[in-house]
Amino acid sequence: MRWFGFGFNAFGQICAQDESVQEESVDTVKVIHPSELRCHVDSSSCRLKTSRISASWSRRASLHLAGVSCVCLAGFGSCVCTESRGCTDASISESHLTLVFLDRVESWDLQKKEETPAWRMDIKPQSESLGDVTLPLVPGGYLVSKPPFYHTLSPHLKAKSLALGAEHALLLSASGAIYSWGLGSHGQLGHSNLLSEEEPRAVEALWGMPMSSVAAGGWHSICISNGGDLYVWGWNESGQLGLPSRCLRKAPLQKSSQKAGELCPATSSHEELQEEEKHEVFISIQAFPALLDVTPPCEIRAVSCGSRHTAAVTIKGDLYTWGWGEYGQLGHQTLTSADEPQRVEFFTAEQMHVVDVVCGTWNTFAAVVKEEEGRSQ
Repeated sequence: MRWFGFGFNAFGQICAQDESVQEESVDTVKVIHPSELRCHVDSSSCRLKTSRISASWSRRASLHLAGVSCVCLAGFGSCVCTESRGCTDASISESHLTLVFLDRVESWDLQKKEETPAWRMDIKPQSESLGDVTLPLVPGGYLVSKPPFYHTLSPHLKAKSLALGAEHALLLSASGAIYSWGLGSHGQLGHSNLLSEEEPRAVEALWGMPMSSVAAGGWHSICISNGGDLYVWGWNESGQLGLPSRCLRKAPLQKSSQKAGELCPATSSHEELQEEEKHEVFISIQAFPALLDVTPPCEIRAVSCGSRHTAAVTIKGDLYTWGWGEYGQLGHQTLTSADEPQRVEFFTAEQMHVVDVVCGTWNTFAAVVKEEEGRSQ
């Protein structure tokens, strides 16, 4: 399995600055062409064939599970974490690196050079307590990126997975129900209002429809049903929900009206713009879950959210992205944003089958295999 990245690269979290510079005009902050990730383990360059990715704004953590597992950091303060030998999962933030081992969980302060973790918790063997769950879930609760690290969860929730946004949380229970809590100012909790919740509350609009996966962006939320359908809610200012966004649609309408005005001076471009906008239903905030149609119709297997963009993988191995794209994080080799899911053609052209996707704040990382390997999965 190989990993590719695109989008924000100011700290070299996708590719090292000297590797990406081929001519003076190249913008190394924005990687608009999907680039294969490389790291340095034991001082030798290697491809990330067996790993998981976790990304924050300025860093990327790659977990290598082949042989003696370890974590390799890229971006601000990049290095190979010798303290990570033997870890089974990892999560990176701007201030801390959290590692899970078979018998403990540790959070290391990345801003301090200390020989001991900033926080530690002993756990039972993973086979007895964690099962197949991954960070931020830990036995009895979940971890956040800054102190206090540990938060308890009620045992009756029976959490299967958890996603943390900028200021809200989404929990997927073993029964397929979705619970949300935290800030609700942008409708990201899905309770049909803009109120915040201190405790987990079921998203009633999805009750009775079992979900298989959840993802949280900065101020938006996504989940996948057992049938592979996408449900979206929250903030849509940059088209991150895949719903019509006034901010993205207004500029093309203005340009179109200006051209029409040049051809026919008697026509009022302002009036045409207003007339065209009357036929559009723009959505800034979607306060309850809405079914998102992906064209052509396809079944979704994985989804991830950045701050204001979204990426989804289909069971056929295609990658679709939408939302804010000014750093190239949509993978369409442009800096344009989109309020409709669009397939990333690079992987199709290269006969690559996308199997997973992880969004950083302003970038995207995709795991791929050869097309024939994807068909056998």
